[in-house]
Amino acid sequence: MSTTRPAKRPKSWHQRAGMPVRVWLVLLVLAGLTHPFLPESRWLLVHLFTLGAVTNSIVVWSQTLAERFLGYHLPESARAPQLAKIYLLNAGIVVTVAGVLGGWFPVTLVGAVLVGAMLAWHAVSLLLLIRRAQRSRAAGGEEPALHAQSVWFLVASSALLPIGAGFGAALAYGQTDSTEAGFLLAHQAMNLLGFLGLAAAGVLTVMYPNLIGMDSDSDTPRRSARPDTPRRSARPDTPRRSARPDTPRRSARPDTGARRRPVALAVLLTGIAVLLVGALTAHPLAAAAGCAIYLAGWVVVAGPLLRGAVSHPPAGFAPASITAAMLWLLGSLLSLTVVLATGPMTPERATLMTVPFLAGFAAQLLFGVMSHLLPTLMGGGPAVVGAGVDKMNRWWVWRLVVVNVGLLLWLLPLASWMRVGVSAIVMLAFVLFLPIMVTSAKASVAGRRAVMSGNAAPEYTPAPQHRGLQATAALACLALVAAVTAGIGGTGFDNADASAGVTPTGNTTEVQVDMVGMRFVPDRITVPAGDRLILTVTNSDDQVHDLVLSTGQDSGRVASGGTATVDVGVVGTDIDGWCSIVGHRQQGMLLSITAEGTDSTAEGTDSSGAGVHDHGSGGPPDVDLAAAPDDGFVARDPVLAPAPGGTTHRYTFEVTEVQGDYAVGARQTMWTYNGQPMGPTLRGRLGDVFEIRLVNNGTMGHSIDFHAGMVGPDEPMRTIDPGAELVYRFRAEHSGIWLYHCATAPMAVHIAAGMFGAVVIDPPSLTPVDAEYLVVQSDVYLGDGTVDADKVVAAAPDLVVFNGFANQYVHRPLRAKVGDRIRVWVLDAGPAESVSFHVVGSQFDTVYKEGAYLLRAGDPDRGGAQALDLAVAQGGFVEMEILEPGTYTFLNHRMFDAEHGAKGMIVVE
Repeated sequence: MSTTRPAKRPKSWHQRAGMPVRVWLVLLVLAGLTHPFLPESRWLLVHLFTLGAVTNSIVVWSQTLAERFLGYHLPESARAPQLAKIYLLNAGIVVTVAGVLGGWFPVTLVGAVLVGAMLAWHAVSLLLLIRRAQRSRAAGGEEPALHAQSVWFLVASSALLPIGAGFGAALAYGQTDSTEAGFLLAHQAMNLLGFLGLAAAGVLTVMYPNLIGMDSDSDTPRRSARPDTPRRSARPDTPRRSARPDTPRRSARPDTGARRRPVALAVLLTGIAVLLVGALTAHPLAAAAGCAIYLAGWVVVAGPLLRGAVSHPPAGFAPASITAAMLWLLGSLLSLTVVLATGPMTPERATLMTVPFLAGFAAQLLFGVMSHLLPTLMGGGPAVVGAGVDKMNRWWVWRLVVVNVGLLLWLLPLASWMRVGVSAIVMLAFVLFLPIMVTSAKASVAGRRAVMSGNAAPEYTPAPQHRGLQATAALACLALVAAVTAGIGGTGFDNADASAGVTPTGNTTEVQVDMVGMRFVPDRITVPAGDRLILTVTNSDDQVHDLVLSTGQDSGRVASGGTATVDVGVVGTDIDGWCSIVGHRQQGMLLSITAEGTDSTAEGTDSSGAGVHDHGSGGPPDVDLAAAPDDGFVARDPVLAPAPGGTTHRYTFEVTEVQGDYAVGARQTMWTYNGQPMGPTLRGRLGDVFEIRLVNNGTMGHSIDFHAGMVGPDEPMRTIDPGAELVYRFRAEHSGIWLYHCATAPMAVHIAAGMFGAVVIDPPSLTPVDAEYLVVQSDVYLGDGTVDADKVVAAAPDLVVFNGFANQYVHRPLRAKVGDRIRVWVLDAGPAESVSFHVVGSQFDTVYKEGAYLLRAGDPDRGGAQALDLAVAQGGFVEMEILEPGTYTFLNHRMFDAEHGAKGMIVVE
């Protein structure tokens, strides 16, 4: 006896159309894990989610739900053009992403036009669907569709994205600082508030009441429809004949929701229009008014829904996630209104609420809607749908608490490591949706196959949720992450006794101390011996500071505008204090506390503060410059890559503090842009625009100054605190090789710790060569684990290195062939040593220094040069042809520097 397996059911239109959503979500996770190594990582992460996952979701679900709302389902013959539209949409997304990552504006423009065209096609398709549905219903003697007005939200949503895509393309082309903020705000208004916001408003007015068991016609909660409890008479996860959104019911009460929808849509569109005008005309108050109007429209939409949620609390992941999304949207809109109304319109302020919009609203809305629709649309009957929903509800309370409490914590001024930890656990809670979605789909497929084979669907028994346990576990996880990350970077001091045996007086002296301009004010404090001293420390500077006392007490890192209290205890001896941020003490950030009536000094303290924090007994490491690195050593690639295509170049610079080597045995903590001493090398042409997003993931204030730009320094070069970021934008007005570096005081210490790099802007007359190299000289001041600020002040370097590592090109030489024309770009980053660049055994027939040729090949006098001399922050290049094989040494002909690491080799064959 043989059994016949049921034929495999072909993939439905929804499965094929929804596949890109799952692909984009997987790519988003992969990009999140590898973002430090990806170009334009922040832009990429945002647009993989919004342009990839969200856009595809809205296109697919708006088509599906529009047909349900109208009670008019298209035939299968109409699905092929819709699939073609979705595939073309995704082709446009891929082209757009490739264009931005490659810096190819024409490619980006083509992708943006294709994306906009597909959404315009979708808007027209929905309009035609409305007309066909209403005609069909009228011909059949049916009343107009109950929820037809919600489809107009979807039409307006799709019509706005092409405009938003246009603003995105304009931003990719490059805007001046004065227009960038307006274009960013307009781009956000069209895409987030228009495309996503309008679609959400139209769908939720119908979907949300069913999810929480509220009658969508009258805004009245139904007691018998709990979304987490399957019942024969009221299953919110499966369409009921008596409650289909596309079927008029005899007993339906007046549709009060329908009366609100046209008003809400008009108010929302008015708000978007006013916001757009304010953004493009650089009038922040007008933009704030538009945001307030849009917020009022959402209050009309969400107010009745949230009132229903109060009386009938959401009891599953889908309704709870959607509820949280609406609350985040309302809060973000209110915050953005205040931000626009209270300050200038800058790029940073215009995008201040982007993370709450994306993570709080968009992500939670997307995952909530998918959690409801995926099991429902797969069908199979109540038991099958219930099993799929049950899988979607796995650990839903834990995920919801982690995401929302974590996002609230993220908005606080956390230390950088704590911010990283909180971001990681929130991302984990989001990522868990993917395996949960897979298990839900498997459960639905298994049940549906059982039904198709003629067997009864498996009995559905909801899994116990243990909500209290899940909430407790979520809060415990967040607390653990906060505790672990808060402990990173502590001072590690044991507090010494400041009383020195003096008899306490019982009195308390309180002193206000201000930190500003690398000074403590006051910097001398007198306390009666025996008094208890309490210091209230306020940071009025624009960068992070702290106060460390020789007795061990400290304020911790105090952000700009922050305040901390230091309880010194009973004072019986003189105490010294200083700011422990490297280099700040050497700049004069010192504090002295005098115990009046005594002339003793606390045992074990150091009146200068030196040796207590910056250096231990071990001292700087010993360096043997003759020692060869191990076989696994990889030298920094000296080859200078050609300028990339396109006219706009975007980069992300992440400030990090990493362990690294300046030479064999010279391990130090470096302050870096993107993880290496000497940051990324940028290259372009005259007129190119560079946009650098600076993210401070360090433990102190940092900044960046591009000599290649001509910009007002107040905003782009300002110091930002840990966890903050800014965008620095400049246009290349002159050719040459230019230094960039951290501009935070003390600048010399920040540069010496590794925060510098090069920007090469090609002269138009630059000729092709066989090989092109970059050599950047810098000074190294070794301390006990980190840069020695005292040596920096004394201009006494331990090493002078090319491209961040002493003698690396002695051990890993450059290669060339006889007759090759070689160009070497040279930049002196300093902070102290000059350079006289020379190649032993060769001569330069071309010398270019600080934007001008001093010597060019083909000179009738056959002149040559033996060295390129550069002061700190100067640069240029030399060209040569090596006539014979051999090993040629290139070095700084200031022999002290060459003997301390500024040397390399060119092997010519």
